Amino acid sequence: MQTGYYSAAAGMVTQFNRLDTIANNLANVNTVGFKEDSNIIGDFTRVLKEARDELPHENNSKDGAQFLNRAMTRAPQIVEAYTNHSIGTMQSTGNPMDFALSKEGVYFAVKTPNGIRLTRDGSFTMSDEGTLITKQGYEVLPEDYHSAGGNITFNTSDAIVEVDKNGQIMTNLPNSVKLGASSKLFIAQPDNEKLLVKEGDNLFRYEGVERINNLEGSGAVQQGFLEKSNVNAVRMMTQMIETNRLVGMYQKVMSSQMDDMNNDAINKIARKA
Repeated sequence: MQTGYYSAAAGMVTQFNRLDTIANNLANVNTVGFKEDSNIIGDFTRVLKEARDELPHENNSKDGAQFLNRAMTRAPQIVEAYTNHSIGTMQSTGNPMDFALSKEGVYFAVKTPNGIRLTRDGSFTMSDEGTLITKQGYEVLPEDYHSAGGNITFNTSDAIVEVDKNGQIMTNLPNSVKLGASSKLFIAQPDNEKLLVKEGDNLFRYEGVERINNLEGSGAVQQGFLEKSNVNAVRMMTQMIETNRLVGMYQKVMSSQMDDMNNDAINKIARKA
């Protein structure tokens, strides 16, 4: 049994999966609020050592492992995927409907057909009805959504819209330039960012989001700014080159295993015969 061939094949598949992650990061390098994804590569033997005491069958632990082919279980594979939630660069836009969050771990809350979702993308706009929505058309939620429902709506007379660092929206009073308090943005702070699940449209799903209350005094909202993605394009390109080289190396190993070694074995057997 040519275990080297299977180990190389497993390594190649792992690099293909890693390449998918890198390509997705590069495709979103200019996406507002996007967070970079990364993979941790390990091997089955290490994972088995960490989890074998929790396995339900005794023969799946140390005694059963002695019958495994140890070379095959060293094949590299992705053992964990995670998202880097560090803050991206703040970019000034001058648009009063653009908002950025200057602190890590806080999110805007929006209403989607699938429920409440969280996002760092603050490139909002107003619908024809005057409702504050995302670029995808999802309603941006106010701080009291859990208790009162509703949305954030502006009147046609609201010529001035200002938002402070805590998300409090102020608009001009009718026929005046004086400002009065209006709605307030819902700023959510999940207990554990590791439980956030990407769902497309730059949204995150979080179990128990209905129990998250508005973060009072967040001090994180910056009007007229957008948070760029935290993807390092240079590092991603370097990783892509590295991944392509590893795929080429694994391919050579597979070719050596199937062609060179098999031909050598056949020729030796033929000479002995």
